[in-house]
This record gives sequence, structure tokens and C-alpha cells, in this order.
Amino acid sequence: MLKSVILIGGPQKGTRFRPLSFEVPKPLFPVAGVPMLQHHVEECAKVPNMKEILLIGFYQPNEELTRFMSSAQQEFKISIRYLQEYAALGTGGGIYHFRDQILSGGPEAFFIMNADVCSEFPLPEMLNFQKEHGESSSFVILGTTANRKQSMNYGCIVENQQTNEVLHYVEKPSTFVSDIINCGIYLFTPEIFQHIGAVFQKNQQDMLLDEQTNGNGWHRAEAIRLEQDIFTALAGQGKLYVYKTPAIWSQIKSAGSAIYASRLYLNQYHKTHPERLATNKEGGPRISGNVYIHPTANIDPTAVLGPNVSIGTGVTIGAGVRVRESIILHGATLQDHSCVLNCIVGWDSTIGKWARVEGTPSDPNPNDPYAKIDSETLFRDGELTPSITILGCNVTIPAEVIILNSIVLPYKDLNRSFKNQIIL
Repeated sequence: MLKSVILIGGPQKGTRFRPLSFEVPKPLFPVAGVPMLQHHVEECAKVPNMKEILLIGFYQPNEELTRFMSSAQQEFKISIRYLQEYAALGTGGGIYHFRDQILSGGPEAFFIMNADVCSEFPLPEMLNFQKEHGESSSFVILGTTANRKQSMNYGCIVENQQTNEVLHYVEKPSTFVSDIINCGIYLFTPEIFQHIGAVFQKNQQDMLLDEQTNGNGWHRAEAIRLEQDIFTALAGQGKLYVYKTPAIWSQIKSAGSAIYASRLYLNQYHKTHPERLATNKEGGPRISGNVYIHPTANIDPTAVLGPNVSIGTGVTIGAGVRVRESIILHGATLQDHSCVLNCIVGWDSTIGKWARVEGTPSDPNPNDPYAKIDSETLFRDGELTPSITILGCNVTIPAEVIILNSIVLPYKDLNRSFKNQIIL
């Protein structure tokens, strides 16, 4: 029997995702028409013998999360539960805290995955790989190849090329270590908890010493990071292996990367969910490339959509509207002849007639097959870095203005054009 654990973080995390994470927890933000987490859940549910999916994070239980879990349980016929941490415990601390829940029912192995990755989730391949590598209790990290410069933004893995054993693991090194990076998807056996337990024990002793010497035992012994505390120590011990995937993979850290992830998933729908891709029909809008349209959206037949567009529930799109490389969230209205490029339009926002809302794509270099998306800093040299334009919820853009490379916080009524600004 198998289980899956998805680490969903909490409200203090996902800050680079604001203003979009104000309205909905980041793991439920729609990517390619469905909540980010649904891609994970769907792939987990396909694995034979998968009994349960556990979500671990420190969000207060909320309506959106509960609604997502009950609808996903019905759709995928699998038990899904949310386990709430009392504080942010790190990637290792959370699973250690709930180890009894994870091990109940006696799973032989379990997957751990971060919620903010976009992937094909080659879970069955990882299971087969585990059977063929090391003893039955070995652990597997999913890895992929990055380019030399970008690899330093991720956890880097040095492998034995014959056996795929992880010899050396460094999280975000300051100099080049390896071009194989950690994808944030792991396959563990229950034995991992002995290794995490040892770190927990050591942290507790350090804390006691610390209190005796400095009198400040503020850091929790339970806060444990899988990457820095566990993998670094396990590397080179014949316990940790890397399965390299050539398939799609990206992190979803910023709003710009959500549009890129949406593109990767929409492209994958040709194989996995062709029914989710819109087609050119008599009396429908003109579709170019991959487009997802929710059945409740109301779209004028003279609109042109695509490539890489996803349109949420109850969206209204007027005559002659052009949308490209964008996510339009539920209840938004794009009035006649407006133009939306490289943009995320927030819930219930309105864009006036002939208005142009445009951002700058933050895509990886298309000429480098190993390029990943850069997690851009918001500011560079004191200026706002040109990026995707984001409208928070209930933003109103008047007719005939241009909004360029800007971030507009929720509930704003704009009355003129803006360029390269954060409108508070």
C-alpha cells in the first residue's frame, strides 16, 4: 500500500504570489483551468494501490480548501485529508510531526511532493526505479537537468553515473556544483523517519545547550528541512538515489511562473485531457494554440484567444477582444476590443473598451532546452522589474487606457494609464 503527502505551506509563504494569494490559498490558484493541487492529486490517484493523500500545511482550515478536498475525493475516489501544523515546521518537520498519520495502515512507501511545482509527476517510474536501485529501503529524489547558471538557485545533486546514487547534495550553492537539480518530489520508505528523528534529537540537545549558555531557546527542535538537514547527511551513504526525468518541470513561485506552468500543462492536455482544450467551432471565438475555457464563460464569437490562455468560471468576453498568454479568473469582464497580453486578470475585475493591459513574459530562454524560469526579484536597480501584469480582484480599468508591466492591488478603480508601477 502507498500514500502521498503534499506539502502546501501556509499564509506566510507564497508572498511572491501576492496580490493573488490574498483571495485564495496559493496551492488552490487555478493553473490551466484547475487548482494547482489538482494536478498532483490526479496523478497520485492513478498510481495502483494508492490509499490516501495527506495535505500538510499551516493554513487555518478554510472553506476553499474543504471544498477542494471534498470535490477531489468524489472525483478521484480516494481519501484526502488535511493535517494542520501548529507552526511552520519546514519540509521535514511537518512530515515528522505527523509521522503516525502517515504510517497508519502500514504503507511500504510514500511520496512527498511540494505543492508549488508543475510536473508530469512520473510516480510509477519512480516506484520501478526504487525497486531496481539500492536495497528496498532506499529513498528516491526526482531530479532534472538545469543549465549551469540557474542550477545554483536550486538543490544540486551530484550522482554516481553508473548507479544513480546521490553522492553529494547542496541546497542553493554559491558556486557551480552540478546541473542536476531537485524537483521537490520524493519517494520515501518509513525508514526516513529514523533519519529525521536523529536530527530532531540533535536539535533538542542543541536547544538545551543553547538555553543553558545563551538563555535563548527560541528555535523549535521540530523545524527540520528535508533538503539541508536530511539529504545533505544521507548523500554518499548508499541510501539516496536520483531518478532523472526529461519531462516538463517548473517551480510556481511567482505569478509570472503560473502563466508558464499553465502553458506546460495546457500542452500536456493533448495527451492527458484533450477534452479540456477549446477548439474552433461554428459560432465560437477564434482559438489559436492551446486554450482552456470554462463551460460557464460567455465569449463573443469575434474574440480571438490563445495561445496559452485559460478562462475561468463566469467570465464575460466582448466583441473583438484579443487575449494571449494570460489567465482570466472567474467573474472577470473584458469589454469590447480590449487587448490582454501576458497578464493575470483577477476575480471579478473589469477591463474597459479598447483598453490594453500588457505585461512582459518571464519565460525561460527558448533556445536552451535546460533553461528554467528565473524567480525574478520584484525590483532591480531600484526599478520594478518588467514582468507579468497582475490585476488583483475587483479591479476596474477604464476604457482606452494602457496598463503596462504593473501590479494592481485588489479593489482599485483606475482612472488613467500606468506603466511599471505597483498601484497600492
